[in-house]
Order: sequence, then structure tokens, then C-alpha cells
Amino acid sequence: MTAESDEPGGAVATESRLGSRAPAFVRKSAPLHQVWRVGVFVVGLAVVAGGVLLLPLPGPGWVVIFGGMAIWATEFVWAQRVLRWTRRKVADAARAALDPRVRRRNLLLTAAGVIALAGLAGCYLWQYGLDTPWADS
Repeated sequence: MTAESDEPGGAVATESRLGSRAPAFVRKSAPLHQVWRVGVFVVGLAVVAGGVLLLPLPGPGWVVIFGGMAIWATEFVWAQRVLRWTRRKVADAARAALDPRVRRRNLLLTAAGVIALAGLAGCYLWQYGLDTPWADS
């Protein structure tokens, strides 16, 4: 089964079929295919768990999580659908971010935030000065 989607630029592309991408010799044997699916699930789970651990730590947590989802998507239809939905949402967000009105709004909000932080820093320095904790008193 193939589905068509509109891509930026007006081109129409066909998406690959849903389902297992295991080698043909693995799909021929039901027990071997089950072992393959369990192996793919365990490897994908390990990668996703590593990504979850990286979320609070410095590192590319979300990238690793989506890498684990991509591993799962080689075998499981639900993961393929999640990745397609995510890809569409990211493309929509990127398209919206390039809208001139949205860019202007984001620039104005960023400028207002920088001005507010500079004002707070100025008030702090005016009130307390620039004494460092390691300076001799």
C-alpha cells in the first residue's frame, strides 16, 4: 500500500509501504521472523531508553529517541505511522517558521526579552555593584 503526500515545491512523492522490512529469508520462517522482531524491539528499546536518559543530560536526547523510533519503524507499523506523523509536523513547523509575520513576531519577542534581561542586570548592578565573591575585602 502506498500513500501520496505533497512535498514543498509542489512535487508529489510516494511513501514506502507499511510493514516489515526484514530480509526475505527471515520473513519466510515464522519463528525466525518472531525472533527478528523481538531483536529489533529490544535494540530499539535500548536506543530509546538511552535517549530518555540523555534528555536531562547534555546530549542529543530527542535525536537518539527518534533514532530508536526509526529502528522500530523497520519492523512495526505503529512506529512507521508515528515517524510519518512527526515528519509532517516538523515540516509544518519549519514552513510556519519561515512565514515573514511569524519571523517578525519572534524577532520582536526575542528583542523584548533581551531588553528586559539587560534591564534586570542593570538594576542588579546598580543595587549591588560588581563585587566578586573572591575579591579581598
